[in-house]
Amino acid sequence: MLAALASSACFLVSYLIYHYQVGSVPFKGQGFVRSVYFTILISHTVLATVVVPMALLTVSRALRGNFAAHRRVARWTFPIWLYVSITGVLVYWMLYWLVPSA
Repeated sequence: MLAALASSACFLVSYLIYHYQVGSVPFKGQGFVRSVYFTILISHTVLATVVVPMALLTVSRALRGNFAAHRRVARWTFPIWLYVSITGVLVYWMLYWLVPSA
């Protein structure tokens, strides 16, 4: 779990550095797919912001040996983290592969 947290943290840092240098990339899709994209993107972004402190709290409780409290928050942290991971791949796929560049 510590390796998963470390790799997620490395990804987040590299993602933020990349977008600081490149900026945002506009979505070129039109119609229904545009609505689907932005629905996924907004839920992904909100939950990605929420899951960072939740993951830190979950890990800190486990490292302190407070496993009952760890389980209570991990029950919510894991599905949110999983959703953010999957929707992140979907957002990338929809942005760069679904709609050809014009």
